[in-house]
Amino acid sequence: MKNKKQYYCCLVTALLLITCSLICGLTHLDFNTVRTANASEQPALLPDEAQTPVYNPQEELADTFQEYDITLMAVGDNLLHMGIVNTGKQSGGRNYDFLFDGIRSFLGQADLKIINQETIMGGNQLGFHGYPLFNSPSEVSDAIAKAGFNVVLQATNHTSDQGLNGIEHCLELWKTHPEVLVAGLHAPGISLQSHIPLLEVNGCTFAFLNYTYGPNSASVSAAVEDRLNILCAIDASSRKIDFTTLNPQVLSDIAQARLMADIVVVCPHWGTEYATVPSSTQEQFAMQMTEAGADVIIGTHPHVVQPVTWIEAENGNRALCYYSLGNYVSTQKNPKSMLEGLAWITFHVSQNGISISEENTGIVPLVCHYTSGPVRLKSVYLLEDYTEKLAQSHGIIPYGGVSFHLKSLQQWSDEILGNWVLPASQILITQQYCGRPE
Repeated sequence: MKNKKQYYCCLVTALLLITCSLICGLTHLDFNTVRTANASEQPALLPDEAQTPVYNPQEELADTFQEYDITLMAVGDNLLHMGIVNTGKQSGGRNYDFLFDGIRSFLGQADLKIINQETIMGGNQLGFHGYPLFNSPSEVSDAIAKAGFNVVLQATNHTSDQGLNGIEHCLELWKTHPEVLVAGLHAPGISLQSHIPLLEVNGCTFAFLNYTYGPNSASVSAAVEDRLNILCAIDASSRKIDFTTLNPQVLSDIAQARLMADIVVVCPHWGTEYATVPSSTQEQFAMQMTEAGADVIIGTHPHVVQPVTWIEAENGNRALCYYSLGNYVSTQKNPKSMLEGLAWITFHVSQNGISISEENTGIVPLVCHYTSGPVRLKSVYLLEDYTEKLAQSHGIIPYGGVSFHLKSLQQWSDEILGNWVLPASQILITQQYCGRPE
């Protein structure tokens, strides 16, 4: 009996060992089979077995809008008296590149660069003339284009100084510089509303509307009006200009430009000469332009700087207004006319659209400096770099018979421009230019 029990115990133990070996062998076989199988041979995962996506920060960065800035600069009247015309004389020709030596650092950084060409370039064959009926060298257009300006304003009170032939020559002249957008003057038979001057920069479209109060006369011919944008209302029968009423066409043009552009810039040639405060008519026109949809208003003509301010319309529209930038170059005899302004506007582009960045927007005061005996343009300086020694060498002292001091320029800048003054370092060093990301 004892031997039988031992026999059965051994038999059961052997069976258990055999069973365990078989189970372990099959498990090992399945594991190796799964581990070495090709991915294409593996069974598809059920929905509840799907893996959780791995977070990739690069993909999120690619989907995020990268904000950037667009910058605009503008200078005032390029008023070419004969002393400046003669400064450009060279053996074998003329060259006016020197006009922009003092502001090249700004030109090199800005995206949009505007200049008001006060005097008509009516053709060298007509001879060169100063005040009152100007005619400036065609070579000035070459200097403007070479300097990098991409918008030129041609609607001034001196545009028709050389008649229709002068206007036609000027228009043809600018065709040789297609990189420069011409505003304020256009070929006859083409309405401005059907041909709004537009410029696209880094994915944003800018419209530039330029008008003059008139052509230095109480009336304007239909032929001139067909080529030159007039700011003030015109009586259709008498052709007389109503200098206190805005031309309805201006408001229509702004409304049309509003539909075509992200930013509408209106540049009126307006105001009272040598007045450092805007007239009631300027203020009235600025409000009407703002209500119609202007984003920026940049004025010229008074030959002196006037204040910078925000215009707030009752309909909620808002525009930044530079009432007057003064001259850019001239040899006038009024000391205040030597203080000038370079407008600088920074537009910020975000996912929500484009707007003016007030932090890096304002005006840089400039000083036009010429010599006398003979009168010649020397340079345009930053007011912050100007010195009393330079002031005492200014040609305006003997030529104009006036006193001229640095402290006077600084006082006028403080009184007229106030907190809108920008130091050059804020633009040229700390301002970061960020073009549209590719």
